[in-house]
Amino acid sequence: MSSTTVLRTLKPGLGDNLLVRDVAASVRFAQGVLGATATYADPDFAVLRAAGSEWMVHADHTYLDNALIGIVKDVEARGAGVELRLYGIDPDTAEQAARDGGWTVLAGAIDKPHGLREAVLIDDDGYVWVPGTAIPKN
Repeated sequence: MSSTTVLRTLKPGLGDNLLVRDVAASVRFAQGVLGATATYADPDFAVLRAAGSEWMVHADHTYLDNALIGIVKDVEARGAGVELRLYGIDPDTAEQAARDGGWTVLAGAIDKPHGLREAVLIDDDGYVWVPGTAIPKN
């Protein structure tokens, strides 16, 4: 399936696109930690799906002629101040997978007062991912 064909399957709604240094590394994190499926992946671009959400990653070099590249050039941690939240992903499982894979666990899985159990994880590009599930009512 071509990237053009895959892009035509994207669901209506908010679309997230992350600029990354290495698409394959981003796919490994998404699959190994977040349980995502790569609908399409090549060295330039990938479409990922998990927990009813979908997002894209593009390699930096694909944006060389795009004005956005100036914003991320030489920025070590990308998406500063943005939390990429995936509801319905077990934070304990994701935390352990992140530890096993050598990714940064900023905050381990914990029950939060707002009713979610969450972990805060950082991928290779510095994006902050927060997998979470609802805390069952007693």
